[in-house]
Amino acid sequence: MTYYEDDYLLLSGIQHFAFCPRQWALIHIEEQWNENYLTASGRFMHAKAHDGETVEKRGDLIIFRALKVCSAELGISGECDVVEFHSSDNGVHLNGYEGLWLPYPVEYKNGKTKLDDCDRLQLCAQAVCLEEMLLCKIEKGALFYGKPRRREIVVFTVELRAKLAANVKSMHELFSRKYTPKAVKGKHCNSCSIKEICLPNLGEQGKNFVKEYMEAHLK
Repeated sequence: MTYYEDDYLLLSGIQHFAFCPRQWALIHIEEQWNENYLTASGRFMHAKAHDGETVEKRGDLIIFRALKVCSAELGISGECDVVEFHSSDNGVHLNGYEGLWLPYPVEYKNGKTKLDDCDRLQLCAQAVCLEEMLLCKIEKGALFYGKPRRREIVVFTVELRAKLAANVKSMHELFSRKYTPKAVKGKHCNSCSIKEICLPNLGEQGKNFVKEYMEAHLK
């Protein structure tokens, strides 16, 4: 399926959706947002990544910052923190530069590496956009985490790409219906930037559950 530009969703929302579909819907459908320490630190990390020239060349390496990307196949658009282009026989031509260059996306994140694939899916989406735009194959990229201050290499496997496609399809389906999923409370709620908006609903759901339970069992 090919999407029209008017139907593109924000690439950055992929991380939100993988973390919690309800969080994604509250932010991207209902447009509700609260900033906490983690999101503020994340913005600082992104600002550092984008600090300086938009394009920089270092020998056999070309660095693009804040590179805008999109994919008609996935129906997403956004911005890459950093895309490194390494000199490679398997690369592509870049306007204004001699030789062939292979893109390598690098996403900057606050904190440390995560057990789930939230960040990896966002990075994979950037790679898919770059592949579609540049007509090339990108096998891996990197996540740079602020606390250990080192990179985590991410391989864009068939499984990760399939998971990405499934998530984005679900995002489009929810967005077209303007539907916000019900809350499912878990440990991840503690680090959620909009838990103050979401949790009152959880509290109301709890009251309803107790009421229904009592009505069913205490007659």
